[in-house]
Amino acid sequence: MMSRPFLLATLPLALAACDGFGGAGEGSQRFPEPDRPVSEASSSQFSTEDQRDSVGEAQKVMDLAEIEPGMTVADIGAGNGYYTVRLAERVGANGRVLAQDIDQQALDRLARRVERYRLDNVSIQRGEFADPRLPADSFDRIFMVHMYHEIEQPYEFLWRMWPALKEDGQIVIVDRDRPTDQHGIDPLLLSCELERVGYELVAFKDAPELSGYYAQFKAAANRPEPGEIKPCRSDNVTQG
Repeated sequence: MMSRPFLLATLPLALAACDGFGGAGEGSQRFPEPDRPVSEASSSQFSTEDQRDSVGEAQKVMDLAEIEPGMTVADIGAGNGYYTVRLAERVGANGRVLAQDIDQQALDRLARRVERYRLDNVSIQRGEFADPRLPADSFDRIFMVHMYHEIEQPYEFLWRMWPALKEDGQIVIVDRDRPTDQHGIDPLLLSCELERVGYELVAFKDAPELSGYYAQFKAAANRPEPGEIKPCRSDNVTQG
């Protein structure tokens, strides 16, 4: 059985650099507030894993995201690890998965699960409300499944995530088309918020079997400075 210190060191990505990521200067910069409500954090158990597997949820999302052996993937808002353990199997021994959440109790449960399954290619790290604390130039894919609507500072969070993608890396978001205070987000508003921070939409699919829709984004050529970011007006976006 792996010890916890070994478990937390399994991702060879210089994670210690995360503690300084962003820098003192960046932390003092002003980011816009979202022009919309934010959902309260819900239980990390979205539904039972058997129910999710019965419709092939993780398999379909990983297929759409083109997850292959050897990739390095981040699972943001990992919770109890539904995607973490399945991504670990998909990327294989030569791949890596970083599971991140702001809920320490959920991470403790996930750590025990990872130890029990002997997933040597998984590392676990606690994030922050406005900063995923991801190392730069490290990830082929970053997963955010049914959690984006709970991010209190989306512009800052996305801005700080931008450098973590590899050159061809992409962000995968699964969410519901419903108001943001009802655990979802209008896909037009989602696209607007990501585009304002320096991302481009590359794929979108309505997916009832995923309890919502699937969206995939890449980093644009440039990332704006925090003071240059203009917040999306939710009423204008959702009305056309």
